[in-house]
Amino acid sequence: MRARNIPNLITAGRILLVPPVAWALLMGHYDIALILFFVAGVSDGVDGFLAKQYGWTSRLGALLDPLADKFLLVTSYTTLVWTGLLPVWLLVLVLLRDVIIVSGAVAYNFRIERLDADPTLISKLNTLLQILLVLLVIVHQATGLGQHEWIQWLVYAVTVSVIWSGLDYVITWTRRARTHQ
Repeated sequence: MRARNIPNLITAGRILLVPPVAWALLMGHYDIALILFFVAGVSDGVDGFLAKQYGWTSRLGALLDPLADKFLLVTSYTTLVWTGLLPVWLLVLVLLRDVIIVSGAVAYNFRIERLDADPTLISKLNTLLQILLVLLVIVHQATGLGQHEWIQWLVYAVTVSVIWSGLDYVITWTRRARTHQ
């Protein structure tokens, strides 16, 4: 193993954390879910730091890292909806946005030119808000800290950011596709 593969191994480890996080949430072991979610978050920061600091980037890492984040978030949202802690419509909105973005990216990549993932600022904000919502729900369930109103506020903030970032991607990449025709 070469040092430059460390970020990809950390990302793979984050993917392996997804089933235990889901299990902990489903079983109501919110303290364990919180620890696992925290470890996943720290691993995301560490692999990103190593990749950027030492130039240990790769095409595989550029694809795996956002997939690992998506697996963790979508699984967490699905599980929190299943347990009644988040509304179904929010999960549908999150999934619809992701399907539209991935479908558009695949089409662009194969029909126009190779696509390098380049998340926009609003997309990064959307991801941050989605993570904060999951964390706040888990913290609230594990410790009782955090008011229900905060969770409700974050549900609406995530809703706005999902719609905004989804529209931003569609408009931006439609324009780029048209300039290549």
